[in-house]
Amino acid sequence: MMKSTPPRPRFAPFPPAWGWRLGMILSRRWPLAWLLVAVGGLAGAATLPGTESTAGGLDGEAMFLGLLGGLALFLYGMELMSDALKAVAGERMKDILARLTVNRWLGVATGAFVTAVIQSSSVTTVLVVGFITAGFMTLTQSIGVIMGANIGSTFTAQLIAFQVDELALLLIAVGFLPMFVTRKERWRQYGAATLGIGLIFFGMSVMSDAMAPLRTYAPFLELMRGLERPAVGILVGLVFTALIQSSAATTGIVIVLAGQGLINLPAGIALALGANIGTCVTALLACIGKPREAVRAALVHLIFNVAGVLIWIELIEPLAHVVTWLSPSHPELTGAERLAAEAPRQIANAHSLFNIANTLIFIGFTSQFARLVSWLVPERPEAEEAVGRARFLDEELLATPSLALDRVRMEAMRMGERVQEMLARILPAIIAGNRDSLAEVKAMDDAVDSLHAQIIGYLGKISRLTLTEAQTADLIHLMGAVNDLENIGDVIETNLVVLGNERIDQGLSISQPTREVLNGFHRAVTKSVWGAVQAVAQKNALAAQTVMDMKQEINRIADSAALHQARRLVAAEPKRIPAYTIEMDIIEKLKRIYYFAKRMAKSVTGEPESR
Repeated sequence: MMKSTPPRPRFAPFPPAWGWRLGMILSRRWPLAWLLVAVGGLAGAATLPGTESTAGGLDGEAMFLGLLGGLALFLYGMELMSDALKAVAGERMKDILARLTVNRWLGVATGAFVTAVIQSSSVTTVLVVGFITAGFMTLTQSIGVIMGANIGSTFTAQLIAFQVDELALLLIAVGFLPMFVTRKERWRQYGAATLGIGLIFFGMSVMSDAMAPLRTYAPFLELMRGLERPAVGILVGLVFTALIQSSAATTGIVIVLAGQGLINLPAGIALALGANIGTCVTALLACIGKPREAVRAALVHLIFNVAGVLIWIELIEPLAHVVTWLSPSHPELTGAERLAAEAPRQIANAHSLFNIANTLIFIGFTSQFARLVSWLVPERPEAEEAVGRARFLDEELLATPSLALDRVRMEAMRMGERVQEMLARILPAIIAGNRDSLAEVKAMDDAVDSLHAQIIGYLGKISRLTLTEAQTADLIHLMGAVNDLENIGDVIETNLVVLGNERIDQGLSISQPTREVLNGFHRAVTKSVWGAVQAVAQKNALAAQTVMDMKQEINRIADSAALHQARRLVAAEPKRIPAYTIEMDIIEKLKRIYYFAKRMAKSVTGEPESR
């Protein structure tokens, strides 16, 4: 009598080392990833089908390892796909968001489209917060975008519901090919996105195979029936999503369970409703220590999602009937087979439908939402120590270099505003101020130095990412521009403040004609610095060219001022020589400031550096 051989696994398992590699990657984002590090390393040894033990029960160890190994593959696939899509489309999506939010309906459509493309509602929210903080978008306009992001996030569930497991290995192979054979960054990202989709389906298949024996395991089926109670299902979906910080992953696992006939449609809807609230935890955690605009946006997201769930908690059964009518049916099947064939698409459709319905219900109340969160999170004057704290350098955007570089520009604008204020106040303090006014200007440089350190640190993180040639050039130019801004602050703090104190120490008085000359030169230099800041922050080549074209004007004014000083040298005034020395030093330092402004402008036009 021949021995019966155990069934072969549907897919050959990964070697154990892959579990560690996946866990290391996932640990950058998901709090539970280190659990996947340990379990994923062992998952390669588990044979996924045939999890029934020789005693006729369930082989819990193999099932557990297969489930978590499949989850690791699934989450890594989502991360890979999302990062690739953000790298390819991130900057375009930013431009779309900035331009197409003039009314609430366009805001909803834009938020849905951008989130569906870049596969991250949290990135969409971060972009929105940045636009609000920079004054490009109002809080009321942003609410439509946040509502649309909820709709866009259901795209992943629709993709997963196709359950094309047989294409998983083909997609992995097709996706890997351009990553291996080409150096063109765009094609490599397309390959990474395809590979990610393949890993999503592969991971789902591994989880599905691991859970197949549970279809006849009475205790587990009884547990799943408990999820049909709305409050229980919503709570489980909320907690699980909050832990793994991905509503799409929760929905994917729900669809896997439904694909095995382990949960019915009402239970799947309840879990998806809970995931809608759980996903807000990511935004709430991300807004800790951030500007109040970020807190308000996160609060809008939370209130909107909680209110939507409260509306639907008693309407799960009617919603189930509607999506059953809308979704494909398989009357030729019965029992668990029919449930497995129909429920995945029904759950995905329900997820999309209640998010669309919630948006239609609340879209007319965007102004009320804005007033409510503004009342809950009132505006406060920015404390002095907060001026030197970066507002735009969000870690979430490091996965999308083009968006991260854009945030550096926004932070450079804040730094430039601070330098501009120092420059505006220093000449009056030198000419007629006291030691207190000079000390105030000197203290302002602390915020400039702090912002400079934070921006350079953030650019250092970006430099470790995979960048295109254009992004690398952008990074180098931004680093140079930020250093130039810091140099301007140092000239004001170290040199011009010292000249003001020397004027006070020596009891000097600057004549009215000389004040007028210095003020005219100071206005021209101040204009050049502000033009350079705008050129860098907005990538405005016209503003940059204007700053560089000021060179002749600056030289002419400097020569005229020097000639005036030479004529005043013979004036019958007390302490004329010491006054002349300080006045000429002021002119020289202002010329030095223009040099840094011109260098900043050249970083935008790309012209070679020259004095």
